Amino acid sequence: MQLNFLEELGRYLILMRTMFAAPENFKMYWKETLRQMNDIGVGSLGIVALIALFIGAVTAVQFAYQLEGSFIPSYYIGYIVRDSTIIELAPTISCLVLAGKVGSNIAAEIGGMRQKEQIDALEIMGVNTAAYLVGPKIFAGCIVIPCLVIIAAGVSIVGGYFAAINSGFVTSTDYVFGVHSFFEEYYVFMMLVKAVVFAFILTSVACYKGYYVANGSIELGKSSTQAVVLSNILILLADYLIALLLT
Repeated sequence: MQLNFLEELGRYLILMRTMFAAPENFKMYWKETLRQMNDIGVGSLGIVALIALFIGAVTAVQFAYQLEGSFIPSYYIGYIVRDSTIIELAPTISCLVLAGKVGSNIAAEIGGMRQKEQIDALEIMGVNTAAYLVGPKIFAGCIVIPCLVIIAAGVSIVGGYFAAINSGFVTSTDYVFGVHSFFEEYYVFMMLVKAVVFAFILTSVACYKGYYVANGSIELGKSSTQAVVLSNILILLADYLIALLLT
């Protein structure tokens, strides 16, 4: 098992090193990056916003319930929803969801090309397939996914606002006051660091699993599943390590 892990890690590192080779045709790579940005960003905006909306609403309702009967001011609801969303919920939950949606799609796309021998055909034509197929996906993910996380954070705070107001836990003025209270810009920096790291993890792992998939439809399905599971585990591990380093 240990040798298998070292072999997998070595192949992954070699793939990442090969990805940074100089492009043969910059225009071709740029078009592919834009296409991936559209697929990852626009294609995932709806599901990320919907999940963020309900995460904010549930956080506001749950915390309001905890405050009931206590001496803590009600405006703390907005304060807690904002900080929990920015520091943890928006980057982590969004990227776990994207690992399932985007990661499985990337692994299936590259894996299908490997099984149909399209990657071999590109290599015969002199194309650096690692750079052309993997690089644009990772670069696009590291650009677009932090933008999705920022949108998720904003939507989550708005979702908490409507849930808290409609439930009668807090007034609109108090919630907005809580959102503005004790704000630390460093928390936004932490959110963006997590978003970039998580984006790299979920895209690179999915590309690796798809690039080295074995022949057969069953193996392709297993590769997509492994990409999602491994990405989620690494994202949670990275979340813990970033929390130790930055707090």
